[in-house]
Amino acid sequence: MLEVVALSALTTFLLGVGNGAAGEVGKNLALSVGALTRRTLGGATPLPADAEGRRALAGRVHGRLRNDPRRAGEWALMLEGVPGAAAEPSRGAMPPAPWAFTNQEKVVRQLVREAGRPWGGRPRVVLLSGPTGSGSTAVALRLGAETRDRFPDGQYYVDLRTASGETGPEPAGVLLRLLREMDVDPDLVPATEAGRERLYRQLTEGRKALVVIDHTTSLAQVRALVPSTPDVLLVVVVSGPPLLLEAERIAVPPLSDRHAKQLVRKVAGPEYAERVKARLPGVLERCRGNAFALHAEARLLTRDEPEPVSGSRVPVGPDRPVRAAAHLASLRLGPEAVRLCRLTALGGWPSVSATIAAAAADTDEATAARLLDEAVDVGILDALSDRRYRFRPEIRRQLAETASAEYGIEACAGAVERTLDALLALVLPASRAALPESWRTEVPGEYRAASRSVPDGVAVLAAEVANVARAVVVAEEHGRTGTALWLARSLWPLQLKAGYWDEVLPALRDAARCADEGGADERMAAALHFQLAHCLGETGRWEQANRAARASVTYERAAGHLRGEASGVELMGLLSLNRWLYEEAYERFAEAEAVYRRIGPGEEGASDLPRALALIKRHQGRALRGMGRLEESRRCLSGAVDFFAGRTGAPPEAYNRARALTDLAETLHEAGDETAALAGITEAEALLPASAAPHRAYLAGLRRRCEAATDR
Repeated sequence: MLEVVALSALTTFLLGVGNGAAGEVGKNLALSVGALTRRTLGGATPLPADAEGRRALAGRVHGRLRNDPRRAGEWALMLEGVPGAAAEPSRGAMPPAPWAFTNQEKVVRQLVREAGRPWGGRPRVVLLSGPTGSGSTAVALRLGAETRDRFPDGQYYVDLRTASGETGPEPAGVLLRLLREMDVDPDLVPATEAGRERLYRQLTEGRKALVVIDHTTSLAQVRALVPSTPDVLLVVVVSGPPLLLEAERIAVPPLSDRHAKQLVRKVAGPEYAERVKARLPGVLERCRGNAFALHAEARLLTRDEPEPVSGSRVPVGPDRPVRAAAHLASLRLGPEAVRLCRLTALGGWPSVSATIAAAAADTDEATAARLLDEAVDVGILDALSDRRYRFRPEIRRQLAETASAEYGIEACAGAVERTLDALLALVLPASRAALPESWRTEVPGEYRAASRSVPDGVAVLAAEVANVARAVVVAEEHGRTGTALWLARSLWPLQLKAGYWDEVLPALRDAARCADEGGADERMAAALHFQLAHCLGETGRWEQANRAARASVTYERAAGHLRGEASGVELMGLLSLNRWLYEEAYERFAEAEAVYRRIGPGEEGASDLPRALALIKRHQGRALRGMGRLEESRRCLSGAVDFFAGRTGAPPEAYNRARALTDLAETLHEAGDETAALAGITEAEALLPASAAPHRAYLAGLRRRCEAATDR
């Protein structure tokens, strides 16, 4: 058995476990590894906080295995039973290159040269930059189209514009988006930035792939993506000044007049040749070789309308061509559509729907949808999927500035206020619909009835999460602290059920700070700190998570809210459990149970008490297993199984019953009762739907461990 557990394999395994367990099954694996580590080393062993510590731990464990063949066999089976290292990534889906691509072939050739040069250990990284609207995105897409054969293993495109803030997503969020583009199973995506980087490097090792990160705003966003393998090319696209990235720097220049004319003629088509010829001098003067502006004005030339006469000053500045094109396009719209676009642009929303636009312009959704389509036709808006839209940042800024000048501060503030109200009316009922029985999704009375007509609350929240994160900031700026806090509260189902931790974290950070500084009532502040602690814990930020959880408990105690206090203490126990601090976790769970039991009949939370105590018993059983107190663990977990099976009078819950059975089978296996453990595995498997593939794979690995122990 000694040869089976090589130090390198053990190190790789512990690095993967420590880099963030993905999903419930990943946490189960981490707890089992923690318990096995403790048995191997003969004492409490917390999960190391960094890679160096995990490598050292692997060395300590491996040293013990040299003289313990039986334990080496357990580790070998544990490594073999890991469910699904991520499968090979998909080939990706690069968006199509523009049909009217003109005269940037020289830039494309520079990119191709970088892809094909001798490697010599120097990473293949290109920083592709140009002024706003210069066509840098088009160049990257053209590269993808021309090099499909060079990169047969995959071409991956990630656009960072969809994040909630001007600066785009954090580095961990960029990695998450890239792994999603590779079609990695969500249950196999590590929770931490380090884990995601490691998985990205594993998936690209030995492969020929192109990675394009568009609209990058900071060096930190792409630093972890620099390839270490010779056949991966990373293209970082920046609109504006280049970043201080060690890379081959390639600038996208403005088009010459000759090539600008070619682009306009291509887009407009031969049937508009005479019109193009007559208006081309003005187009060239305004656009100054800017590809976006030329394309937008060429589209306008196809409309059977006289050339509009501007009565206002043409925009100036470094993004003048784009702003000038947008200004000209707005003159093609009617007053109603122009007003809607200007007022909708005020909030800086990452995406726009008819609901948001209707609220901003104080009109109905059908009218808003029609006007948004008109704005797309003239190039003011970009159309996205699912009837959503997006302003280019420089166009949005121009529209917002014009709105302030045209309509005044009061009217503009009113538009933003209406949009905030519309978002509240959208996401609070959706939150309640997603978790209708949870006290954490209780909403103000005026939103309760609407929740019954929401078919898929999680889908609504997922579509609006970036806007909600932005709205938290906007609401605070407008002095609407209560609105900011309720918006963040609405995201609880999204982080609990869908794992949108990276997406909701900015909103929760802002809202928790706002609650602290703005004197929010204790229960609201407690709820937000609880959500923040949960999110931080799920992404492996343990110390920050503990601070937020402690703050939640402090607020709940001040409010005299026993159910909330117990829930917060329970979360602190889970944070300790996931770090292999089993004694500390058990103490927290015992404390949480004591607080729960202080809830008297008829008091708030009394109806939830039996289920809450069953969950606490499950958690206590898991902590006791980690401590090696297996008989006590068995009793706790058997009680939890009975509750969720409906044997105590409560409604049965198949999902929680399967989870408790899995925990019980682990305890029975460690106690040497393989027959009972195998029976529990079979019972759990029968409860799981076919979609629960990671859980099924984990149970299959546990079954192999039990069967191997039976054979010994």
